[in-house]
Amino acid sequence: MNARNTLKINQNGHLEIGGADTVALAEQFGTPLYVMDEQYIRDMCAAYKRAIDEEYGGNGLVLYASKAFSCKAVYRIVQEEGIGVDVVSGGELYTALQAGFPAEKIYVHGNNKLRSELEFSVESGVGAIVVDAYSELDALDEICAEKGVVQDILIRVNPGVEAHTHHFIQTAKTDSKFGFSIADGSAEKIAKYALGKKNLALQGFHSHIGSQIFEMQSFKLAAEKLLTFAAQLRENTGFEAAKLNLGGGFGIWYTDDDAKQSVADYAENLKSLFREVSGLADRKGLRRPYLLVEPGRSIVGEAGITLYTVGAIKDIPGVKKYVAVDGGMFENPRYALYQAKYTAVLANRAAEKPTETVSVAGKCCESGDIVCANVSLPRACSGDILAVLSTGAYNYSMAGNYNRNPVPPVILVKDGRADYIVKPQTYEDIVRNDVIPERLR
Repeated sequence: MNARNTLKINQNGHLEIGGADTVALAEQFGTPLYVMDEQYIRDMCAAYKRAIDEEYGGNGLVLYASKAFSCKAVYRIVQEEGIGVDVVSGGELYTALQAGFPAEKIYVHGNNKLRSELEFSVESGVGAIVVDAYSELDALDEICAEKGVVQDILIRVNPGVEAHTHHFIQTAKTDSKFGFSIADGSAEKIAKYALGKKNLALQGFHSHIGSQIFEMQSFKLAAEKLLTFAAQLRENTGFEAAKLNLGGGFGIWYTDDDAKQSVADYAENLKSLFREVSGLADRKGLRRPYLLVEPGRSIVGEAGITLYTVGAIKDIPGVKKYVAVDGGMFENPRYALYQAKYTAVLANRAAEKPTETVSVAGKCCESGDIVCANVSLPRACSGDILAVLSTGAYNYSMAGNYNRNPVPPVILVKDGRADYIVKPQTYEDIVRNDVIPERLR
């Protein structure tokens, strides 16, 4: 069904994930429900780590990109698999630390970090902070001086590579809020500025060209620009980058318009990138840098599905048929944001062939509340269990309480066993921080 065999149809004709019957999961835990396959996550982490060990002599670190999916359990899994993490907020950092994740393997990102987040990062002893502003450099240097520490940093640079992906998730084109341009000299200028800071230790540079990218040539072009910049900076200043973070953004399968890749495919792609970097470093006379990569979505994206119960069905003859479910943009806003495409199946009738094209609508009071559009399904009935595939990344992490709908729980499945890793949110949770001031009582 997807690239990885995490899903199959069992003898009852039901969709199964991680050895668990999804219909039984819906009955036990209710819907909507996020379901994550633990073994898939572990397999992806292990494959990426092996790629570094085998192709690059272990001189690097895979960083799980927390923004794809963050909770204590996933940090525990990636820690056990021997990789690091990157975080983009104080909340993600706090969650990782609460899970017992080693601070020295945490890299802190973000284009407008709060001073409180910088202080928290320094106090926690994180491995490195990726700087993205002059004001951030100044504030961080001041914080480190106050605390009597020297903080390792990377600088986010913009290689000017526009990856073939949705324009909202291209982050390294010329017009971007992220990074300093290599082409116009901004990157070299801030690097020189950082080298003058007494309480900061510049280790190297970070770039990230976007997300949901399948063309490895985009990554290799970005790596070439990054290595060329590192060589020029060494020539101009004598500083040679010890670390380079190549970012992430490897694409995953959402529909049959996307390439289907195995674990081995992802690992080979990473190996080919490392070979490219090795060759570039050798040709430019650079020491082979310590390499970091951030393949967050590809680690968890296809590991997850979302289960719904079908409710109202509205057929507008000659126009469109809507199949409404008990979720919506509050638990998956990606269609509203990106017109994201998904594959859906009726989990309780997974062996049946599709007979019609429908749009799966949510329950929010918005005409744009679509979970996925133009999907092929058997004729759905109220009460069917519908599964939307490849929702492990940027679904729970982007969920909110629009219309005061509770965020669904997340369960982790392995060998047929299912456990909560995020408990269900209740109405009481939603109003917990509401306050009625005295003058309104």
